[in-house]
Amino acid sequence: ENRPIPEPGPNEVLLRMHSVGICGSDVHYWQHGRIGDFVVKDPMVLGHEASGTVVKVGSGVTHLKPGDRVAVEPGVPREMDEFCKTGRYNLSPTIFFCATPPDDGNLCRYYKHSASYCYKLPDNVTFEEGALIEPLSVGIHACKRAGVTLGSKVFVSGSGPIGLVNVLVAKMMGAAAVVITDLSASRLQKAKEVGADFTIQVKNETPQEVASKVESLLGCMPEITVECTGVEACIQAGIYATRSGGTLVLVGLGPDMVTVPIVNAAVREVDIRGIFRYCNTWPVAIALLASKRINVKPLVTHRFPLEKALEAFETTKRGEGVKVMLKCDPTDHNP
Repeated sequence: ENRPIPEPGPNEVLLRMHSVGICGSDVHYWQHGRIGDFVVKDPMVLGHEASGTVVKVGSGVTHLKPGDRVAVEPGVPREMDEFCKTGRYNLSPTIFFCATPPDDGNLCRYYKHSASYCYKLPDNVTFEEGALIEPLSVGIHACKRAGVTLGSKVFVSGSGPIGLVNVLVAKMMGAAAVVITDLSASRLQKAKEVGADFTIQVKNETPQEVASKVESLLGCMPEITVECTGVEACIQAGIYATRSGGTLVLVGLGPDMVTVPIVNAAVREVDIRGIFRYCNTWPVAIALLASKRINVKPLVTHRFPLEKALEAFETTKRGEGVKVMLKCDPTDHNP
C-alpha cells in the first residue's frame, strides 16, 4: 500500500489495477515459499491474473493511451532468444513472469508492465473477464497442444478453474463430448454449467476403474486427455484412459517424480505432452470473449476488495468456490 507509484520506462505503461484473480500458485507461494526451483527469498507481490486501466504511457508506446482498459499478459521475454524467434517465448529461460520469484506480481494499486504485453479490451469485455484471460489462456494452450478438433472425445481430469477452462475451450474447438472427473460434487456441478457432457465423482476407484468409467460414458476411449491435477493416480488414469494413438497433455503440476505406466503409453503410441503456461493466446481469448463465443463469467464465485486480500487468500486455500477475484480499485463499485 505504501510503495511509491512506479514510473514507466519508454516501452512500458503504468496501470491502475482493477481486477486480479487468485491462482493456486499464489496460494502455494504464500504457504510454502517455493514451487519447484522457484524459491521466494525476498518479499514478493503476488498476482498474475489481471486487468486494469492505463494511467501513463512511456515515450515509445503508440498503441495505448491513458484511459484504455487492458488485460495483462504476465510473461514478458527479456531477450530475443531462439524460443522467441520460433514463437514459443513462454519457454525462454530468462522470461519475466509476474509473481514468480524474484519478479513481483500485480496484486497492488499501481503496476507498470511492458506495453507489448498489455492488450486493449473491447467495450463489451469486462475487467473481470480481462483478468480471466490468464487462466483461459492455459486452456487454449493446452487444447491446442492436445490437438482438439471437430468431433474430438475429450477427458478432462480435475474440475478446478483450469479443468473448467479446458472444458470451455475444448467445446469451443469442436469437441463432441467432454467427460470430467473430480472429488468434489459442487465442482462437477460447475463443470456441467460450463458445458461438460459427463461428470465422474471419484471416490476410491483405481486408475484403471476411472479409465473404464470414462470409456463407458463416452462410448469409446477418448483421443485426448487433459490432466489438470498433477496427482499421480490421475496421471495414471489419464494414460489408461487415452485411446491408442491419442494424446495426454499434462497441465497440473505435482511432485517432481511420479510413477506411471509408461510402457502402456509407449506400446499404444499415446503421446504425452507437457505445457508451460501459454503463448500467443491473448488476442485469441479477447476475440472469443468479445464475440461471446466463450463465457467465463460463471467461474467467478467470490469477490473481495484489496483490503481483504488475506480473507480472499484464505477462501482460496480452503477450496471454496471456483475463482476468487480481488478488486484493486476502491473507486469502482461495479460487480
